[in-house]
Amino acid sequence: MAVFNTHDVLPESLYRQITQVRVDDPGRSLKIAQERRKAGRLTGDGKLNMLAIDHPARRTTAIGADPLRMADRRDLLGRIMRVLAGTRVDGIMATMDILEELFILDSIMPARNGGGLLKGKLIMASLNRGGLTGSAWEMDDPVTGPSPGTCLQWNFDGAKILLRIHDGEPASLKTLLASAKAITEMNALDLPVFLEPLPVVKQKGKYAVVKDRDALTAIVGVASALGDSSRNLWLKLPYCAHFEKVAASTTLPILILGGDSTGDDLAMLKILSGGMQAGSNVRGAMMGRNVLYPGDRDPLAVAEAAGGIIHEGWSVEEAGEFQQQRV
Repeated sequence: MAVFNTHDVLPESLYRQITQVRVDDPGRSLKIAQERRKAGRLTGDGKLNMLAIDHPARRTTAIGADPLRMADRRDLLGRIMRVLAGTRVDGIMATMDILEELFILDSIMPARNGGGLLKGKLIMASLNRGGLTGSAWEMDDPVTGPSPGTCLQWNFDGAKILLRIHDGEPASLKTLLASAKAITEMNALDLPVFLEPLPVVKQKGKYAVVKDRDALTAIVGVASALGDSSRNLWLKLPYCAHFEKVAASTTLPILILGGDSTGDDLAMLKILSGGMQAGSNVRGAMMGRNVLYPGDRDPLAVAEAAGGIIHEGWSVEEAGEFQQQRV
């Protein structure tokens, strides 16, 4: 099996042009974003397969044993570009710096098959990344990225908010209030919000997500009631055993999140398949590291296999067979 190489996707000459455009034409990314033709609806079949990449902005850069793997921007962008080439990938959620780089690449890359890198894709921004990993204020996570107004200015399709709750941390209340405010502001602009509510505990000085049916079910009730209305609200949740109980606690649409990269794409596909079968309101996934860094495998094959489960109802076996055919 050939080892996937991001340098084949993003040559050094093309990568260097990003910085040159930043210097010579700093407003280009905004111009491209504003000229982008948005889809009429968020989803055609009621389901979404979204790529998530906002981890470096929260000082989360480790993949496996390499603590700085995601800090290699050329490698990261090449992987993102590869995934976005998928026809079963609906779009991307990322921080502004990454989205701006993609808009610049879209403007300088040769047209492929009559379309650009972002043509037909949903674009969503990550609003809050201020709760830096390992910091004393980690649970205090205000909006440090684009505001809801910025999302409208940039012609985005929606935004994502992270809400981690630790009962012993007063700073979690600040994040709760910031999330409610952002949801209300997004509603005023009629923009969808993807809220990621996570119960956490502190173990050996680090915060860990509680992937437990009861904890997740309880936090869904809190998340669903935030802001002035839930009309534009989607939830992004981790999968757990008995996930059908979690799904049954809300009528809001749910996307499954990926979590840490394990290099085991088959396990990720099993989680996704289990989530999709847990309830009619489970409508897809918003995954990042498990799709972008699947060991030596091609990220596009993994993303497309996930899209097959989401959009076409593939079994895990069918998704695995598809991947083998792509080797």
